[in-house]
Amino acid sequence: MPSFAAGTPGYVLLVLVFCLVWSSAFAVAKLALEVCPPNLFLGMRFLLGALPLIGWAWARGELRGLGWRLWLGLVALGMLNQTGFNGFVWVGLESVSSGLAAIIISTNPIFIAALAVPVLGERLTGAKIGGLLLGFAGVALVLRNRIVVTGEDATAIAFVVAGLASLVAGTLLFKRWAPRASLAAVVGVQMLCAGAVLGGVGLAVEDPAAIRPGALLAFVLAYNGVAVSLGGFVLWFFLLRAGSATAASALHFLMPPLGLLFGWLLLGEPVEPLELAGILPIAAGIWLVTRGPAAPVRADVPGR
Repeated sequence: MPSFAAGTPGYVLLVLVFCLVWSSAFAVAKLALEVCPPNLFLGMRFLLGALPLIGWAWARGELRGLGWRLWLGLVALGMLNQTGFNGFVWVGLESVSSGLAAIIISTNPIFIAALAVPVLGERLTGAKIGGLLLGFAGVALVLRNRIVVTGEDATAIAFVVAGLASLVAGTLLFKRWAPRASLAAVVGVQMLCAGAVLGGVGLAVEDPAAIRPGALLAFVLAYNGVAVSLGGFVLWFFLLRAGSATAASALHFLMPPLGLLFGWLLLGEPVEPLELAGILPIAAGIWLVTRGPAAPVRADVPGR
């Protein structure tokens, strides 16, 4: 059996697979928005991903004896990692290009590295400080070009940034809390919560008649429900358990160019030379803040 401990080739391979799935999800999301309103789609997507995990965890007896505190904690994680993250990002994607959304979300290791110091007790070295500055500079360059030159909607960008904040908070909560439950239970309960909340919001504010059945809807629902929700989130939380909060993001520097690549391949989104230049400090910054060992993570939060 290959080792998947942080820093091993097996771990790096899993992170690479995660980055490919994660970065492609933004372009596929734009395709999904052509055939279904965002909240209704997300409700169906998360329920599709949650039911196999919940069924698996139930059959193995992994849901028994979790305790009400653990259930509430998993619901809180679901509100941050799935409901808030995807809900905000998908609303933003109605007006923002998939490539820009991928670049914004790919900066999450930079913010995690900065906040992991007070929240998780991880060390902030000189290299990580330099990485934070490089990352912020690259993001500012790309955002300025997209808003001023290509005319991206600043309000929609704010929604994507809100989704990023929700994901960062959910990641730190998971590492700080370290819930003692199987991955099937941890991810399944989160997605069930997200499916119920976002589906309910969709039924309240969106028109189900706007759903356009067909091959495209079947494809994007299967890809998002199985590859991204079921596979991607299980893999993400596995990586978080195997390494530190920053080590789990060790190859996120691949996501900005991959996000732009998938946007160009699937949607024909143009890529400006200045944006490619902006990717360089983002990639360098993420690499700097995610390399090297981290301090042990505290795990003293009650109710695990």
